[in-house]
Amino acid sequence: MSHPTPPLSASALADLRKSYEKAELSEAACPAAPLPLFERWLNEAVSAQVPEPNAMTVATVGTDGRPSTRVVLIKGFDAQGLVWFTNYQSRKGQELASTPFAALQFHWVELERVVRIEGRVEKVSDAESDAYFNSRPLDSRIGAWASPQSQVIPSRQTLVLNAAKYGAQFLLQPPRPPHWGGYRLRPDRWEFWQGRPSRLHDRLQYRLEGQDSQGAERWQRDRLAP
Repeated sequence: MSHPTPPLSASALADLRKSYEKAELSEAACPAAPLPLFERWLNEAVSAQVPEPNAMTVATVGTDGRPSTRVVLIKGFDAQGLVWFTNYQSRKGQELASTPFAALQFHWVELERVVRIEGRVEKVSDAESDAYFNSRPLDSRIGAWASPQSQVIPSRQTLVLNAAKYGAQFLLQPPRPPHWGGYRLRPDRWEFWQGRPSRLHDRLQYRLEGQDSQGAERWQRDRLAP
């Protein structure tokens, strides 16, 4: 017979802590621009087989000034920015339509690392959204039609019936819904956080300062107090 887990007391919760001792982050070991460091950390998270290393929190702000967050999966990144795909009519889509700025966060617990990214957000091209949509499994493509994301629905049965309806309508070739596609965040600020002992963590910030005469981005790198 199983027994219920006793509730966590306030004092026990306050006493939860760990010592961060896996790595360090020094200026000497970091590139002048943030993207190569992000690529290296992401590859190391994948190699370490951390759960869903591509999961990131996206924070947006509504017209009422209230922030909101949700977890999505990064689907691409390059010098132009970081890309994810979603329903444009969702809460995040509506908030990005009114305030086209967002903050992203990756938290790789097993590596004691966090990456925070801020910048302006734009929709990717229709061609890019079409290409990714058509690469998805069939049930995911049908799901993009079946789910009125972020809207109130009577029950799960609504989703099941919608999926059956659109499955019958589109069979094996559902087109990309007009309300579904990609976003690209163009970073102007990055922060890399590495846990260290005694809460003296390493925090390195990159701020975009402009472009040089050749069009290359110029980044200011600073150490932040933990």
